[in-house]
Amino acid sequence: MNWWLDACKTPSEEARQQAEARQLQLTKPTGSLSELERTAVQLAALQNQAKPEVTLPWIAIFAGDHGVMEENISAYPQAVTRQMLQNIASGGACISVIAKEYQAQLQVIDCGSVGDAYEYAGVERHCIIPGTANFAKQLAMTEAQCIDAVNLGRQSAEKALAQGASIYIAGEMGIGNTCSASAVACFLLNEPAEQLTGVGTGIRAEQLAHKKQVIDQALALHKDYVGTDAFKALCAVGGLEIAAMAGAYIRCAQIGLPIVVDGFISTVSALVAVRLNSAVRDWMLFGHQSAEYGHRRLLDELKAEPLLKLNLRLGEGSGAGASLGVIKLACSLHNNMATFAEAAVTGEKV
Repeated sequence: MNWWLDACKTPSEEARQQAEARQLQLTKPTGSLSELERTAVQLAALQNQAKPEVTLPWIAIFAGDHGVMEENISAYPQAVTRQMLQNIASGGACISVIAKEYQAQLQVIDCGSVGDAYEYAGVERHCIIPGTANFAKQLAMTEAQCIDAVNLGRQSAEKALAQGASIYIAGEMGIGNTCSASAVACFLLNEPAEQLTGVGTGIRAEQLAHKKQVIDQALALHKDYVGTDAFKALCAVGGLEIAAMAGAYIRCAQIGLPIVVDGFISTVSALVAVRLNSAVRDWMLFGHQSAEYGHRRLLDELKAEPLLKLNLRLGEGSGAGASLGVIKLACSLHNNMATFAEAAVTGEKV
């Protein structure tokens, strides 16, 4: 049942060394391309090839609704979750445009939204439960429901690998999920809501203060149940989509599929994944630092340096998707620049 404890693949040290050796021979001062060099070398180790490539990016969007919406913690109504699912699948959302731009496979998964049964072309509807319970009053999910959500992420990662994906992005959609992610982060980092809670989709100052109160109330309510257990933190205050992303990250590391982590909510899932299985961290690249309050704190906890800082706060995997351009460029430079020998340029300093 606890498959997430199984061993992860080990990045190839041989491929890393080969990539590092190639970087030393390219026609540029050593280290002059900084993060572009680091990204290419890291991806080489993860793909077990000296010349890494981004041939089929896979973007999975996990969606779920949140019972804590009863507490008036979002600027948007809950109905937007399903409306945006249809928009993403039909090509109208930001992440849809990004996926088309980088010729990525876009998978849209409804883990559990509120409402009657529906059929949207391009949306995989699983509906474990029609949204989580209000975690200000009770556990958001039972442990069985949380496992079901984690397993949706596992299945997505396995599908991506089976279809030839070379890199994996998990994104999310769910009105109220920054509140849930902040609460999970508070448990994982043992910090109060004040330290890790931001405006999300853009609530007013008085709503933000209320949101922090709701989270602190939930932390007090569930602290004895959660303790320091990351899985129980998911059950207590998490979301179906947050759990699914954690499952996807863990499975990617177990099957050898590189990950690009998105913004605040995705990084909370990433931290859950690493707390459940520490070796998952080796498989993560970090797409961007979002404008959401607390994201930098999470990145520091994971010892992560993001590729971009564009002050994005959309979610949907959009920041990680935007970073695909940088990752592809890093690979192209690494693979296609001439070496000193090829260019008949002396590589020694005088």
